[in-house]
Amino acid sequence: MKNYLSINDIDSLQKLVEEAKKSKKNPKADIKLGTNKTIGLLFFNNSLRTRLSTHKAAINLGMEVIVMNFGNEGWALEYEDGTIMNKGTSEHIKEAAQVVSQYCDIIGIRAFAELTDKEKDEAEVVLNGFKKYASVPIVNMESSVGHPLQGLADAITIEENKTKKRPKVVLSWAPHPKALPHAVANSFVEMMQLQDAEFVITHPIGYELNPEITKGTKIEYNQEKALENADFVSVKNWSNYSDYGKILNQDTNWMITKEKLGAAKFMHCLPVRRNVVVSDDVLDSDQSLVIEQANNRTYAAQIVLKKILKNLE
Repeated sequence: MKNYLSINDIDSLQKLVEEAKKSKKNPKADIKLGTNKTIGLLFFNNSLRTRLSTHKAAINLGMEVIVMNFGNEGWALEYEDGTIMNKGTSEHIKEAAQVVSQYCDIIGIRAFAELTDKEKDEAEVVLNGFKKYASVPIVNMESSVGHPLQGLADAITIEENKTKKRPKVVLSWAPHPKALPHAVANSFVEMMQLQDAEFVITHPIGYELNPEITKGTKIEYNQEKALENADFVSVKNWSNYSDYGKILNQDTNWMITKEKLGAAKFMHCLPVRRNVVVSDDVLDSDQSLVIEQANNRTYAAQIVLKKILKNLE
């Protein structure tokens, strides 16, 4: 593995999940692999689980870690070529990526969608800018359109908790007061498309995700019908895709309740708004896997870093 930019960079999801589970049993087994190696974690947006889990994963592999919050610590970067930089940006991505590459053996990037310009967001200017100009591997710690570390952690969580070979997994939209990106949902869909499972997406009419990502996947607009006989229910809000970044539906009836969940296991990437996205009695029940998912973020990051480090040998 040279870079980890999306779920599609995985050769075999099933094999990677099994390797991650082995690392979980003995997290320090490969501690010598990262000795004398440094990872730089660059955050253009806030983080809790991604920051701490990726940091912990790097420590488990013996790496040194440099963290920078670009939003309030770094220079404003320019990404367009040929620009006359006489306005708000102070440094070009060409220089920045090359400089950081001198300090680090791997660079992790976290840069959310702005949800104002679909074309710009889908161009992934921050992630692809570093990929283009950096001379070291890049790891996507959530970008405008994908969160592949979360998707891999979700795959580990499902594998550890499934009770049948081919479970039914539902991705359900939920209401939220703020416009949220599509990244987590996109990577969950891409991950599930690689699984042997009955997979259904449910959301209000008009809240379709990028059809290029969801093509071939069943979409059910009746949430209760979609949830019937589910084994896992992963819940996430996303803003409108066709009317990009807008909130056109805040129907509280889409909140996940104990009654709707039935016997299924509940999944969410966190952070989650209680009694808006999901009721307290679901989150606080033994059907909730959200803490396990958060724990598996470490081992998802660790197996990705392990594969990249081995490629550097």
